Amino acid sequence: MNQPLSIPDLGANAVDVDIRNVDLSYGANHVLKGINLHIRPGEFFAFLGPSGCGKTTLLRLIAGFNQADGGEVLVGGRDVSQLPPWKRDVGMVFQSYALWPHMTVKRNVAFGLEERKVPRAEIDRRVAAALELVGLAHLADRRPSQLSGGQQQRVAVARTIAIEPKVLLLDEPLSNLDAKMRVQVRRELRDLQQRLGLTTIFVTHDQEEANTICDRIAVMNDGIVQQVGTPMELYEKPANLFVANFLGTANILPGRVVREGGERFFDIDGGVRLPIPANVVVPEGAKLVFRPQHASLGRDGAGDVLLPGTVVHSEFLGSTLRYGVRIGAAEVSIDTPFHSGESLRQPGSPVEIGLSLRSALWLAA
Repeated sequence: MNQPLSIPDLGANAVDVDIRNVDLSYGANHVLKGINLHIRPGEFFAFLGPSGCGKTTLLRLIAGFNQADGGEVLVGGRDVSQLPPWKRDVGMVFQSYALWPHMTVKRNVAFGLEERKVPRAEIDRRVAAALELVGLAHLADRRPSQLSGGQQQRVAVARTIAIEPKVLLLDEPLSNLDAKMRVQVRRELRDLQQRLGLTTIFVTHDQEEANTICDRIAVMNDGIVQQVGTPMELYEKPANLFVANFLGTANILPGRVVREGGERFFDIDGGVRLPIPANVVVPEGAKLVFRPQHASLGRDGAGDVLLPGTVVHSEFLGSTLRYGVRIGAAEVSIDTPFHSGESLRQPGSPVEIGLSLRSALWLAA
C-alpha cells in the first residue's frame, strides 16, 4: 500500500524530462521544429512565447494529447512517446480547470483516482492530503460555482497532485484570474512547487509570470526554441532581437557599420554616428540594443558616449520617470529616478543621451 501523500513523497524521486528532436505538423503548418530541451529534476520550467508559437502544443505532446511526427519524449529516462496519457506518470492542469460543476470539490479531486480504480480508502486518504496541501480541506463539500477563481484553480491542482504524478504540467493556469488574483495565486503555485519538489512545466505568454516563479525559461517563437536560461540570463544576455524585445522593454536602433581611417562607426538611421569600441564584435546585420535603465539623460551619470536626441513624450511612474526620446529616425525609452520637486522635460526639448556601451548589445534577428 502507498505511503501517505506528504510533501517529501512527490519530490524525493523527482525526474527529468528530455525532449529530443521533436517535430510536429498539422498539414502544411509546421508547428514544432526540431525541439530539443532538457528539464532538470525538481525544476520549475516555463515555455514562454506569443500566441501560436507552439508552447501549448509542446506541453500537450508531453502529456500525450498530441502525437509528434518525429522525435522522442523521455520522462525519468523512459521513452513515453508512444504511451497514452494515463500511462505517462504526468498530470496536467488545464487552462479552463475542467472541473465538473455538479460534483463537490472532494469528488472532483477524487475523479482521476476513481477512473484508475484505486481502492476507496486510498482515494479518501489521497484526496484529504491533496486538499490539505492546497489549503482547501475546509471547502471539500462545496461545488465549483461556490468558489473563487483562485480556489477553483487550486482544486484543479489538487486533483492533479492526488494521482501522484512524476511531472506536473500547467497550461496557462492563471489566465482566467484578474490581475490581483494572478499575483497571489502564482506565489501560491511557486510555494507549493518548492514544498513538493515536483518537476513542473508551466506554459504562459506573460513574461512577468514566467520571470517571477520559474527557475528557467524556454523562449519560443514560430515553433522554435529561441533561447533557454534563467530569467536574469535571458534579460541581460538575449540571444537575438526577438528574445530581447519579448522580455522587457528593449531599445533597438537600426543602422550600419562603416569604417573610416581604421576605426569603426555605427551610423544610426537618421544621421547619428556612434563609435564602436575596438574589442566589440558586431554581427552582420546587427542592431544596437539597450534597456531603458542602461542610459541617462544629460551628462550626469553619462556612459561611454553621448547621443543627441529630442524628447517626444514623458511619463511619471512613481519612483521613475520614463522619457520617449527620438535619436535619429528611432524612438527610445529612457528611465531616470524621480527626485522630489523635479519637473518633467517637455516634448521638443533637446537632450543628450548618455549610453554605456558595456551594457549595450549588438544583436541580429
